[in-house]
Amino acid sequence: MDNNLLNDAINLTMFGMGFVFVFLALMVVVTNLMSLLVMKIQPAISDAPSTITDPSVEIDEKTRAIVEAAIKMHLQR
Repeated sequence: MDNNLLNDAINLTMFGMGFVFVFLALMVVVTNLMSLLVMKIQPAISDAPSTITDPSVEIDEKTRAIVEAAIKMHLQR
């Protein structure tokens, strides 16, 4: 009787693990298909920032000092 119980446990474990594996594989395939579909439908988005920054614009000395102090504090960690 114990042998039959052990076989049932192994059988149930294999079916459960198989179901999870199939589900996860199917989820990966469907996710990739959805990604391809969205890339095809959605127009290409450029990686350029939305605001155009002018390199000739200067920041004031107080802001520069605050930024430099923050960078120095971060690097000291």
